[in-house]
Amino acid sequence: MPELTRRQLALIVAAVLALLTLAVGIYGLMTGPGDRTEPVARAATVATTPGTENGKDNDNGVMAADPSRRTLPRTNDPIEFARAVASALFDWDTATGYLPADFEAPVLAAADPSGEETPGLIDDIGTYLPSLDQWLDLATMNVTQSLTIDSAQVPADWASTVAQAHGELRPGTTAITITGRRHRNGIWNGEPAATSLPVSFTVFVACRPAFDRCQVLRLSQLDNPLR
Repeated sequence: MPELTRRQLALIVAAVLALLTLAVGIYGLMTGPGDRTEPVARAATVATTPGTENGKDNDNGVMAADPSRRTLPRTNDPIEFARAVASALFDWDTATGYLPADFEAPVLAAADPSGEETPGLIDDIGTYLPSLDQWLDLATMNVTQSLTIDSAQVPADWASTVAQAHGELRPGTTAITITGRRHRNGIWNGEPAATSLPVSFTVFVACRPAFDRCQVLRLSQLDNPLR
């Protein structure tokens, strides 16, 4: 067998890691994450303020300034719900004085009510939002981020994934793969600066008959979605 080049080895390792990531992710959806009480306790502290829905104060229709007060839509449309999850995670502003935990709160508030998937979801979200130190650095440059969604659809491989699960997936579980562009704007050396990069990921949700409204289960690795 000819000796493999470093590039060939790197490609093989990357492929294996991608397969392992998919296998572990689907396994988590089937069996839950095991005994991890600390993240669940953290999630339990996240709550939305009564009187808000879809980011609007129900009394006067004014957009809530506090991102943690916003809520995801009450819907059984997995695509509509996944798009809302994506916007909640990617649309943020470091200049508002709020922190990453405030922007992740609406997603955690719509996490799996059973708590089984919540520890994994918390870990997932941590890879989508900047760390606190990164956030504070970005705040010095007044960085804002937004997401333009190009497509949101059930991946072609999802039907075979469900079949291979042999009924172990929670009823109503659906994967929605989102592709789009992530835009960032800020101030660099006193001058306006902007970047725009492609982004893709998969949101795993559970709707009816599992729950009376869609809930967030897990997120794929960023830029490593189901196809």
